[in-house]
Amino acid sequence: MRQFLLAKVGQVVTAEQVRTAAGISEWARRLRELRDEEGWPIHSHNDDASLKPGEYRLVSVPTERKDVAFSRAISGRLKAQVLDRNGFTCQMCGLTPGDVDPDTRRKVRMHVGHIVDKSLGGKDELANLRSLCSGCNEGAKNITAQKPSTIWLLSQIRRAGLHEQRAVYDWLATKFGDG
Repeated sequence: MRQFLLAKVGQVVTAEQVRTAAGISEWARRLRELRDEEGWPIHSHNDDASLKPGEYRLVSVPTERKDVAFSRAISGRLKAQVLDRNGFTCQMCGLTPGDVDPDTRRKVRMHVGHIVDKSLGGKDELANLRSLCSGCNEGAKNITAQKPSTIWLLSQIRRAGLHEQRAVYDWLATKFGDG
């Protein structure tokens, strides 16, 4: 992936091209590692309005860093606790494993993501972690708000129209059952 991106400095590349060049299923994670942990200036649609979702651009040749250390501090046990606490449901869009993502048309895979990103001082602890689908996790870095409070969420439902309130009720009944 490194050689592919270096050969395309300044050019727009698609997620499919990066995936093919990487040759691994965790290509998006590796792209984030290059950007966040190694300091590569890789832009996405979150950074550059001229890019569409699924497009990336390596803005310039990255400076070489010798002090890179990859930390995988989130244990399997902690990940399991987060997923169980959140009911294996994406805390941003509500999708669950096996649902079909309307954007990618692929089955949803769950990830554990930080509420306050590590680059902003967030910790690898239960209170700062949430379950996210791959689509939300890939687009969420450093731009997502914290999880809404119960009071705020209820106030939004109360303000919504009857049709929207019914949709919320139906979704909750499907998720938790009537009773």
